[in-house]
Amino acid sequence: MAKSPAKKSSKPKPAKKPDEKSATSDIVEFSKDQELTAYRGMLLIRRFEEKAGQLYGMGFIGGFCHLYIGQEAVVTGMKMALKDGDQMVTSYRDHGHMLACDMDPKGVMAELTGREGGYSKGKGGSMHMFSREKNFFGGHGIVGAQVPIGAGLALSNKYRGTDNVSVTYFGEGAANQGQVYESFNMAAIWKLPVIFVIENNGYAMGTAVKRSAALAEELFNRGSVYGIPGRQVDGMDVRAVAKASQDAVAHCRAGNGPIILEMKTYRYRGHSMSDPAKYRTKEEVQKMREEHDPIEQVKRRLLENGHASEDELKAIDSEVRAIVTDAAEYSQSNPEPDAAELWTDIYIEA
Repeated sequence: MAKSPAKKSSKPKPAKKPDEKSATSDIVEFSKDQELTAYRGMLLIRRFEEKAGQLYGMGFIGGFCHLYIGQEAVVTGMKMALKDGDQMVTSYRDHGHMLACDMDPKGVMAELTGREGGYSKGKGGSMHMFSREKNFFGGHGIVGAQVPIGAGLALSNKYRGTDNVSVTYFGEGAANQGQVYESFNMAAIWKLPVIFVIENNGYAMGTAVKRSAALAEELFNRGSVYGIPGRQVDGMDVRAVAKASQDAVAHCRAGNGPIILEMKTYRYRGHSMSDPAKYRTKEEVQKMREEHDPIEQVKRRLLENGHASEDELKAIDSEVRAIVTDAAEYSQSNPEPDAAELWTDIYIEA
């Protein structure tokens, strides 16, 4: 079967083969359009998550809600390296991934509030949303459960003879799950085109990674026993993420099998909305905001390089806020699903 042609897009320069044990990542210099695309994409995620936090506090969102504030560069930079047909699957901290996949903010927010216009018809909530159209396969509430699914998506790509890649996100806490290593093993044996992305935000559910993981500074090396190359990336710099992602995608499309990218990132909020995050200091969080915020880095470059003015960036922010406000209003006015929906989407007739 012929391979699917790659969609043309403005991406960072062609990739080099990734180093097996690189502890740092290069960056790629963005064009004006790439900087603006990254800025707007990350800002949409940030403003959406801020609004979701507000709605949760007001009681419009029930159950669990895990925000992505601070980690926006990871999924934004990765998406810049992908093409149509590539798949994403992730854990319960998933709103940002959906928005990066161009899923409708209205549908995402409506699912958060349990309305029929949500991506899972109001029955999945924050942690369980999907879009086959956008090749987004969830949102999974069981820690590490998405990793075998990501390997399965890659197996499907290989079986069908396409050159598509599966991007499988999980956290540093899930990196200790047994099913993750079963997936590593199978992906290595069959040389599956899967990028395992460890979003290392440092604290899992509240325990610092250095207290919960052996060789905590080398999670990217967790697949070495299976022959899977790994790379550690500055997950707060969207240019570094884009460069490493481009390299990893090229590695997989060339038939070289899986690769691991450990994104060193940081979440500003607690693990979930119910977590006061007392296991770290306010000074630590503030230092990350002031010195490493992914959105502020792009904003500073846009201004310094003369790619945009303060007024132009304010206009982008206003546009993004309007989109989020519209989504929030829709999520509150959209009707709740009918009680009969409890019995739908449970079984499939064969």
